[in-house]
Amino acid sequence: MPATQEQLLAFALYEIRLLLAHYLGSGEDTDPSVRAAAHLAYALHNQASVALQGGEFDPAEAISALGAVDRLLETDFQERLASSLASQ
Repeated sequence: MPATQEQLLAFALYEIRLLLAHYLGSGEDTDPSVRAAAHLAYALHNQASVALQGGEFDPAEAISALGAVDRLLETDFQERLASSLASQ
């Protein structure tokens, strides 16, 4: 069965989440960018799983998950997503 673009990207995100799982939490000795990547992948892994199975998810819930990461790590994923979408 051929994969869709969404399924390929979802697979990659899900695998990245698995690879970075041990960087979740408050480990202060972890590189901040690795920690941010781990939390970003974790925040969206449920949506990635749904997409991988060919289903659909609520983008607003995914964006809300980005906001949770932003608040936890003082990142700006929501803002950067909005900027990326605005520049299309």
